[in-house]
Amino acid sequence: MKMPTPTPYYLSDEDVTANVASTADGLSTEEAARRLAEGGKNKLDEGKKTPIWKRFLQQLADPMIIILLIAAGISLAIQFVTPLESGEKREFADVIIILAVVLINATLGVIQESKAEAAIEALKQMTAATTKVLRDGKQISVKSEDLVVGDVILLEAGDAVPADARLLECASLKCEEAAMTGESVPVEKTVAVIAPREDGRDIPLGDRKNMVYMGGTAVYGRAKAVVTATGMDTEMGKIAGALAEAEEEKTPLQIKLAGLSKILTYIVLGICGFIFLFQLIANGLFTNGFEWDIVLDTFIIAVSLAVAAIPEGLAAVVTIELSIGVTRMSKQGAVIRKMSAVETLGCTEIICSDKTGTLTQNKMTVVETACTSDDALLARAMALCSDAKPGDNGEAVGEPTECALVNFAGKIGPDKNVLDADQPRIGEIPFDSDRKMMSTVCKTAEGLIQYTKGAPDEILARSTMIDEGEGARPMREDDRAAILAANKGMADRALRVLAAAYKKLDGEPTEYTSDVMEQELVFCGLTGMIDPVRPEVKAAIDECRTAGIRPIMITGDHKDTAVAIATELGIITSPEEAITGAELNDISDEDFAEGVTKYSVYARVQPEHKLRIVRAWRAKDKVTAMTGDGVNDAPSIKGADIGVGMGITGTDVTKNVADMILADDNFATIVGAAEEGRRIYDNIRRAIRFLLSSNLAEVVGIFFFTILALFLPELAGLALLAPTHILFVNLITDSLPALALGMEAAEKDIMNRPPRKKNEGIFAGGMAFDIAYEGLLIGLLTLGAYLIGHFLHPDGGDGTTMAFLTLSMAEIFHSYNMRSERGSIFSVKTHNVFLFGAMALAFVLTLGVIYIPFFASAFDFTPVSLGEYAIALGLAFSVLPIVELVKLIRRKISK
Repeated sequence: MKMPTPTPYYLSDEDVTANVASTADGLSTEEAARRLAEGGKNKLDEGKKTPIWKRFLQQLADPMIIILLIAAGISLAIQFVTPLESGEKREFADVIIILAVVLINATLGVIQESKAEAAIEALKQMTAATTKVLRDGKQISVKSEDLVVGDVILLEAGDAVPADARLLECASLKCEEAAMTGESVPVEKTVAVIAPREDGRDIPLGDRKNMVYMGGTAVYGRAKAVVTATGMDTEMGKIAGALAEAEEEKTPLQIKLAGLSKILTYIVLGICGFIFLFQLIANGLFTNGFEWDIVLDTFIIAVSLAVAAIPEGLAAVVTIELSIGVTRMSKQGAVIRKMSAVETLGCTEIICSDKTGTLTQNKMTVVETACTSDDALLARAMALCSDAKPGDNGEAVGEPTECALVNFAGKIGPDKNVLDADQPRIGEIPFDSDRKMMSTVCKTAEGLIQYTKGAPDEILARSTMIDEGEGARPMREDDRAAILAANKGMADRALRVLAAAYKKLDGEPTEYTSDVMEQELVFCGLTGMIDPVRPEVKAAIDECRTAGIRPIMITGDHKDTAVAIATELGIITSPEEAITGAELNDISDEDFAEGVTKYSVYARVQPEHKLRIVRAWRAKDKVTAMTGDGVNDAPSIKGADIGVGMGITGTDVTKNVADMILADDNFATIVGAAEEGRRIYDNIRRAIRFLLSSNLAEVVGIFFFTILALFLPELAGLALLAPTHILFVNLITDSLPALALGMEAAEKDIMNRPPRKKNEGIFAGGMAFDIAYEGLLIGLLTLGAYLIGHFLHPDGGDGTTMAFLTLSMAEIFHSYNMRSERGSIFSVKTHNVFLFGAMALAFVLTLGVIYIPFFASAFDFTPVSLGEYAIALGLAFSVLPIVELVKLIRRKISK
C-alpha cells in the first residue's frame, strides 16, 4: 500500500502513525497482507537487460561495417552474374574474408563490452533478508520484501535497515549511512521532531536524525520505527530510478570513430561513383550504346576501389588495442568494464571524487592527543569504556569511533582483550545522545574503577580533579582553559574530539545512574580522530594538476571536515572554495553552471547534488570523471563521462554502473590510468594514420592506374591489384604492424601536457596532411612498380606482382615511421619488439603468397626475378627517408 507520508520527520509520533494508518503496536496480519497485495513487494524494479543478439547487432551498426557488408553482397552478386569461361570456377574468397572480418570484430566487441546491467540487482541485494516486525502486537520475523507502509520494525546493532522508517523509540541508536549520504561517521539518531527550515527548503537526508533509510545499517543501540516508504518510494528507490533514467552516452573516442566512419563512407561512395561514371563515359557507354560487359567491368573496378578505401582492419585494430590497454591497466589495479572508457581517461579534465574511502581510508583513526597525564592512561580509559573488540586481523570491530579508540590503545600498550582480562567490566551506563557520554565500572587488583568518555565539554563540566601522571589534584581554572583551547584547536582542524575521565570507587554502585556516578571525575585527556587521507593521494593530486586535471571533492561530511581534508591534500587553498549542499540549493541551475569553477569542495551533499555538479562541469564541455564507493555515488558515476568505482570498499551498485573499477581503492591508480589512456589514444592515432595512409595509397594507385589505362591501350582490361590482393594487404600487411603500434611506450612528456579537448578532431595536429602525402607517396611508388614490371614483362603478369610486393613492403617500412609522430625515428629510445616481430611476420607472409606455388596460384601471382625484387624493395624502402625528410622540414618550419 503506497500511502501519502509527507515529510514524516516533521511530524510527531502520533501524527506519523496516523498518517500511515497504523499504531505503535504495528499492523494486523490481515491488514499487512491487504497492503502487500495492493502496493506490491518492498523491492526495487528490475533493470532492463540488453539481449546478446541485440548487442551483437549494435556492433554491426558502424557505417564502415555496413559498407563492407554491402561490398560483400555486391561481390557475391557479381560472382553469380558474371559469365564463366570454360574450366573457370566462381571465387568467393573476398566475400568470405570480408564476412570473417565483420564477424570477428563484432564478436570481439560483444565479448569485451557485454556486461549485464546489474545495478538494480545489486541495490536489491543490499536490503536485509528478514526483519523483526510487530504484527498483531507480537514480534515476528518476516521477509524484508514483505514489509508494507505502516509496519513497525525493530532494529538493533548489526541490522540492515530494510525500508525508510520514522523512529518511534530510540536507545542510543547510531546508523552507518555512508552508502547513502557519504558521511564517514555513524549518525546518532533521535526521536525528536525536526523543525522545518525557515527558508522552506527540505532538510538534507543526512540531517534527518529521526529517520532511518533502506541501505543503512544500525551499528549501535536499538530502536523501534514505523515504515513510511517501501520499494521504489524509498530514497534508495529514487537512486534506482535515477540510474534507470540516466542515458548511456558515447565516449569521445566513439564519437571520433563514428565521425571517421561517416567521412570514409562519403569518400568511398564519392570515389566509387566518380570512377564508375568516369569509366562509363570514357568507354563511350552513353554514346556507343549499352554494353553489359562494360558496365560489369566498370562496376568491379568501383567495388575494388571500395574495398581499397575501407580500412577493414581498423575497427578490429582499435578494439584489440583497447583490449590490450584493458589488460595492462588491470595489472596496475584498474579494472575496465567498457573498453572505450580507456581512451576517455586520456582527455579527462575534471575528477569529481568522493572523499570517504576514496581520498581517505574510511577508517577513523586517533591522530592527536592532549593528555594531562600520559597516553597509556588515556588509551586504557578510552578502550575500557568502549564496546568495540579487536578482530581476527588485529583491527577492531564495532562502531567506527570506538574502533579508533581500541586501535589506539593497542598501539600504545596491551590490546583490548588483555585490558578486559586485567580489568573485567562489572557494570555500565550506556551512551545516550542527551548526556553525550558513557561509563563503565571495572574490577582491578586495587579495587573498582569507573571510566567515562564522551563530549569534552560534558566530561569537563563533571570533572573536579585532573590527573598528572603521579596522582590527581584539584582542577584549576587555567587547567580548564588549557583543555578548552586544546579541544578548540583539534575541532578547528576538523578532528572528532572525545574526552576521558575516571573515578576510583569504594564499592560497587547501588544504582547505575548518571546523577550518582558521573560526577566528581578525574580528567585524563583528549583524543582527536579523523578519517585520515590515503598517504599516496597528495602526490596523485599533484600529478593531476601537472597533467591539467582538476580534482573536485564531493562528500556528505560537514564543511569543516571537508575543508580540512581538501586543504591538506592541496585541493583548495581557501575555505571560500567550499560550498555545502544546502547552499547549493539556493543557487539556480543557470547561476551554478556559470559559477561552478569557483568551487572545488562540496560538503553535506545529497545524491541529486552530485549529479548536478557533474552535469554543470559537463555543460562547460569538460570531460568529467566521477569516483566513489557508495550507493549515493551511483547516479553521478553513471552520468559522468567516465565513472570510477572502488573495488574494495565500493558497493556492488557502484561497481556495476562504473566504467572503471579501482581494484586497490587507490586514488593514485586513476593517475596511472589517465596516463595509460593518453598512451592508448596516441597509439590509436598512430594506427589510424598508418591504416588510412595505407588505404589511401591503394586508392591512389588504382585511381591513377584507371586514368592511365585510358591513355595506354596496353593496360586496357588489366588491373593494378585484385580485391583479394587488397584484402590481404589490409588484413595482414597493415593490421599486424598496426596492432603492434598499440604496444608503443608513452612519450616522456605525456603527463606534462594538458588534456586534449573532447571535440578535438581525430585528424588534429596535421594528421590529415600526413595521411594525404604518405598515401600519395606509397600509391605512386606502387603504380611505378607495376609499370616497371609490366613493361619489363608485358605478358608475364610481373606488374601486378611487383605492385603487390612494393605496396606490402612500403607499408611494412612505413609502420616504423609511425613510432614518432613528429620526431625522428632514430630519436626513439624505447624498443617495441612487437613491432619488429609484426614487420618480420608480415614480410614472411608477403613473400609466401608470392613464392609458394599453392598461394601464388590462388592469388594469381608470378614469381619475380631477383632484379625485379630488388627494384620493388628499393622503391618500398624509399618511404623511410622521404617521410623522415618531411618530418625534418616540418620541425624546422615549426621553430
